[in-house]
Amino acid sequence: QVQLVESGGGLVQPGGSLRLSCATSTSIFNIDDMSWYRQAPGKQREFVAIITSGGTTNYADSVKGRFTISRDFAKNTVDLQMNNLKPDDTAVYYCRARRGILYWGQGTQVTVSS
Repeated sequence: QVQLVESGGGLVQPGGSLRLSCATSTSIFNIDDMSWYRQAPGKQREFVAIITSGGTTNYADSVKGRFTISRDFAKNTVDLQMNNLKPDDTAVYYCRARRGILYWGQGTQVTVSS
């Protein structure tokens, strides 16, 4: 069983930055990969970024060059640094861990608005 808790969401103006954090209940050494997804109102949940156990990263085209996923083995967290935020980035952001099966966090709201 893996429990995930996201934090760091909030309201930010266009062009601003936010850093989301996902805390895990187990060592991230024991997790196959971790990723971030988001779901905007009225839309399906979509992939944002992933980091594998080997450290390989991949991003959705819509966030490439603006978002960076990283992990902290000491804190057992996976972060998502989001820069140059746009109104279209407004969504609930979810952390997902794969350790044989998938585990999801409860989500954190990100609102980009002037």
